Amino acid sequence: MEIIRDGGIAIWRQIRQILEREIRERVFKPGDRLPTEADFAKRFMVNRHTVRQALAQLEERGLLRTDQGRGTFVQEAVIDYQVSRKTRFSENLSKQNRSSDRVLLHTAEMPAGTEVARNLRLRRGAAVAYVFCAGESDGRRISVSAHYFPLPRFAGIRDMMTETKSFTQAMRRLGVDDYARESTRILAKMPTGDEARLLAMPRNRPLVVTEGVNVDGKGTRIEYCVTKFVGDLVQVLVEH
Repeated sequence: MEIIRDGGIAIWRQIRQILEREIRERVFKPGDRLPTEADFAKRFMVNRHTVRQALAQLEERGLLRTDQGRGTFVQEAVIDYQVSRKTRFSENLSKQNRSSDRVLLHTAEMPAGTEVARNLRLRRGAAVAYVFCAGESDGRRISVSAHYFPLPRFAGIRDMMTETKSFTQAMRRLGVDDYARESTRILAKMPTGDEARLLAMPRNRPLVVTEGVNVDGKGTRIEYCVTKFVGDLVQVLVEH
């Protein structure tokens, strides 16, 4: 399809229509990186500003996403992330035939702040183990999460996570054969600069945030976790 220069339809709208059709027809498939603005400008014989208008419209319609420093991509299907009594990252993704990986970013021991202490039912300043990691699906980073565990009960969890990258396996080795979600709070927030960088997302797009408390078989609170998902890629479903 060629651009009609004097047809009464703005050129950037015509470019948007052409690219939208090519996405629908899977000329550009979900997850594909698009050619650069300069490439499109050459293809359609227009300036880059005109191309930028067309791409911005497609992004607003949810067909494209821009990853800082990486380029513009065709939006993948949104992941349905289920929150239930037994919420497990890898199982959630494998049920949707998606690969999963967890990247350990930082571990530490620290005093519990007000929110952590309240959710773990500890005194403020009590020692907790902290694990900060990123979640990936099909090679794309979709979340970052902060996990807090009471000490001294979970003193070895940082080493266990370094070895296994699995909270389920790590806790099992520390004597917790099973655990369940007691409560989940879901909210939306804008990313900080560091979060946007870690998730390769723009700062003007929201995160979906879950704040969860997990308990052992006796109902004792053993973990407080805050997970921040890329809102364009993940929707959280609450399973009853």
